[in-house]
Amino acid sequence: MSHLSFAAEFPPTDTAEWRKLVDAALKGADFEKRLVSRSYDGLRIEPLYPRASHARPVAGRAGGEPWQVAQRVDHPDPAEANKQALTDLENGATGLTLVFAGAIGGYGYGLDGAEATIARALDNVWLDAVAIETDFSAQQKEAGLNLAKAVKARGIDPAKTQIRFAHDPLGLMARNGAAPRPWAETAKLLAGFAADLAGQGFKGPFAVADGRAVHAAGGSEAQELAFALGNAVAYLRMFADSGVPLERARDLIFFRLAADADEFMTIAKFRAMRKLWAHVEEASGLDPQPAFVSAETAWRMMTQRDPYVNMLRTTIAITAAGLGGADSVSALAFTAALGLPDAFARRVARNQQLMLLEESNLYRVADPAAGAGGIEALTAQLAQAAWSLFQDIEKAGGAADAIAQGVIQKKVAETRKARQANVARRKDPLTGASEFPHLGEATVKVLDVPRVKVAALPAAISFDSLSAMRLAEPFEALRDKSDDLARKSGARPKVFLATLGKLSEFTARATYARNFYEAGGIEALAGDGYKDRAAMLAAFKASGTKLACLCSSDKVYEAEAVDAARELIAAGATVHLAGRPGELEAALKDAGVKTFIYVGCDVLSTLQAAHDSVGA
Repeated sequence: MSHLSFAAEFPPTDTAEWRKLVDAALKGADFEKRLVSRSYDGLRIEPLYPRASHARPVAGRAGGEPWQVAQRVDHPDPAEANKQALTDLENGATGLTLVFAGAIGGYGYGLDGAEATIARALDNVWLDAVAIETDFSAQQKEAGLNLAKAVKARGIDPAKTQIRFAHDPLGLMARNGAAPRPWAETAKLLAGFAADLAGQGFKGPFAVADGRAVHAAGGSEAQELAFALGNAVAYLRMFADSGVPLERARDLIFFRLAADADEFMTIAKFRAMRKLWAHVEEASGLDPQPAFVSAETAWRMMTQRDPYVNMLRTTIAITAAGLGGADSVSALAFTAALGLPDAFARRVARNQQLMLLEESNLYRVADPAAGAGGIEALTAQLAQAAWSLFQDIEKAGGAADAIAQGVIQKKVAETRKARQANVARRKDPLTGASEFPHLGEATVKVLDVPRVKVAALPAAISFDSLSAMRLAEPFEALRDKSDDLARKSGARPKVFLATLGKLSEFTARATYARNFYEAGGIEALAGDGYKDRAAMLAAFKASGTKLACLCSSDKVYEAEAVDAARELIAAGATVHLAGRPGELEAALKDAGVKTFIYVGCDVLSTLQAAHDSVGA
């Protein structure tokens, strides 16, 4: 059989030829500005990459080995939590994540750490066959030992369990902005917990280097990696100082990262984590061995509005984590931002993973991104940027001192501010929240379970915290304000779209304006056009709103916008205009136009001001 070459009938080409075609298509526009982007770490992202022909696969989850499908156990009622867990395990889940109240991934819910609670939540769960991962909190510090008691009470050999005891005092310190005692004392307590559990026969790991606090606070990928790496090194030193050989100490630590809808960056992040840890192992005189890396889909990307879009976000995130080599994946249910998910939402979260594993077969190949030029470049750049930040942590005295000094928190705060500014301008769009809103969307069901109140612990040391947030919250606050007004008065705040000219002349900007205002819960009133300005003014007066937005083409604006603005203002309107004003700016402002809405403007502040102008 002769050898067949893919696309052999096409003549060979090179980057220079491609660039000529691109320059012709750009028609003089700047290549760097139009086609090269930058991540929040400043990493350069090219539009085209060659194959990385000499790249080697990153050692991680073996090809043909599926990742664990971990379902959250976070219902505060242990009996209900048990029902959910058993349903999940009977329908395809292969692992459980025990979430405790106040944990980094608690998001308002979780179990208490009592032995009886844990035992009830795990009733009839085959603890020697099901992988268990924990998400502990500072308030439930005895939960690990209580979990061990629940295992022993069932007569199960601890050595036969797959329990990842995720103690993470450094991550909790940073999330809470406080430490109950100096790190040296906390380290001794954690080393004691680990020694106790190991003495009972549990294999571990007993500590997790968890980057989710950085991600949920708005941090960048490199910041999350550096934070997790710094904490892992601190735990490695802690175990070594307690007398555990390094070869064993590294096995007592695993990693947990957030996976979000930036698919390529998430794949690169998970690959970079393994490379970074291998570098630490080599520096410690160890032959690198693949660390266990678990994933949870990201909290900050979840929205309350149009929550079904969260299914798409989490599907992308699961895919990216799996292709990036995650050993275990936990998916937040699509309604998680609204409350405690019901059976349907939990089923969807479970089945998303099962479909990707069993129907798409994403686990069949080990490190399928190996050799892909773009992802290899991102992986290398991320690892380099994270290592530089890790060195800053080490220069500060290690993870505990760096957290106390706010080294990472300050960097995260800067990134968070930049990220929020891009969300406000819709440079980072959020479908269903800042883009393509649906004011009449139906509500979705969540369980009628109040959020768990967690008491703050006494703080011996306080510092900057990594407070969690969701990117959509500012837009959701405006939508909530609109909903409240609609419930109280029967009507939402409104904007009148003052269209000028023919349908073909105003449709594009009227559509943009509708999407713009309704992202803030301001209902857009628009017709199919008016025969003249008098008819348009009459329609405005009949609308009952004080806000109007002129919508038409630049050509029509030149002929009518200034006069139309004056007439609307005389009729009592606050006037906006859809589009950049160009040479008409001075005349339009002189006529009384207050605001111009266009791609790249500050959508959020404009909507907030619009609410004020209509008295909402």
